[in-house]
Amino acid sequence: MFSRMYLEITTCCNLSCSFCPGTKRPAAFLSPEDFRTLAAKLRPYGEYLYLHVMGEPLLHPQLPQLLEICRALGFRATLTTNGTLLPQKQGALLCAPALRKVSVSLHSFEANEAGDFSAYLTGCTDFARAAKEAGVLTDFRLWNLDGAQTKGLHDRNAEILARLHAAFPGDWQKNTWGWRLEDGVFVSFGERFDWPDERAEERGRTGRCRALRDQIAVLSDGTVVPCCLDHEGTLALGNLFRQELADMLAAPLARAMREGFERGERAAPLCRRCGYAERFGAR
Repeated sequence: MFSRMYLEITTCCNLSCSFCPGTKRPAAFLSPEDFRTLAAKLRPYGEYLYLHVMGEPLLHPQLPQLLEICRALGFRATLTTNGTLLPQKQGALLCAPALRKVSVSLHSFEANEAGDFSAYLTGCTDFARAAKEAGVLTDFRLWNLDGAQTKGLHDRNAEILARLHAAFPGDWQKNTWGWRLEDGVFVSFGERFDWPDERAEERGRTGRCRALRDQIAVLSDGTVVPCCLDHEGTLALGNLFRQELADMLAAPLARAMREGFERGERAAPLCRRCGYAERFGAR
């Protein structure tokens, strides 16, 4: 059982953020029929489905249908969004029984400077208040206020946090990743990281990762990859339209990666070029 499974519903996005590598794969929207096929094959392996790898999921024109399929299959669904479309999509999202959480990447502001930033933040905080009433969690995600790769973001981060304090003025409670602003509303900090890139220099063989232990991902064409950061399908384990997940997990590539992580070794070349994995250390 995986604690989270990612199913990409679109490769398209309405922003172009510097921290996101994007994808060279064709523009695509997963049809409800294909979504049902892939989701049904994933269901025996967990109940938490994340409708995201690349792309902006709120762009999907049939998102309510996809969320209804999640309900019918017994999934608890999470969306990760840049937040720009939340005001337009709020009604459809909050009437979906399967929706458990919406993660809002507030650090996407760097690609949102041409718009009205104040209105953008208001749309995000208004959504969070409405989501709380509907029993849906909201997690605001923000690059943290220290670390070499977040230099230059301090002033804007401070502005964002001030707006969050104004919208949620109660006593914030510190937790492992950031703060609980109110029941059901959180802000999570994280350091900016380098996405895995097969053209990058290796970072060493030692290390662990949650790929194939806690998580797995499926791209919009059915390609199964070990984690949500394999945005080009470099470590393709197979295709879920044509194969069974159990067979892919038992195949040599998946076994080598999983056993390598258990030994504290990044066996796959792409994993040795991933900045995110470094935060797990070599325990």
